[in-house]
Amino acid sequence: MDKKYNDLIGDIIKENNYEYEKELPGKGKPLPKDYMQKDTFQHFQKIAKDAGFLPPWLELQKEIRVLLNAAKTESDIEVINLKIKKHNRICPTPMQKNLVSLSNLEQNKKNW
Repeated sequence: MDKKYNDLIGDIIKENNYEYEKELPGKGKPLPKDYMQKDTFQHFQKIAKDAGFLPPWLELQKEIRVLLNAAKTESDIEVINLKIKKHNRICPTPMQKNLVSLSNLEQNKKNW
């Protein structure tokens, strides 16, 4: 035994001959200049956006918009209002919306 400690993970990686490293894009290239200018959250947002990820409240907002355009009855409005309440619980405060009624349906179609 020539090591002072047992490096189990290191041994596993060495046994796999670093196969995974051969396929990594950008391997051996310098980091982009903007990498050091942004914080971790900004990097996450950029990567998530590039990957097509939408926060759950934005997906719900799109769903509500479709339902509003198809709404005709009071029961449709009830379903929409339940989704609006859920949307308001998970979205940022400035993005919260008011509930919908048949009387203000047309105006809300424009707002959503």
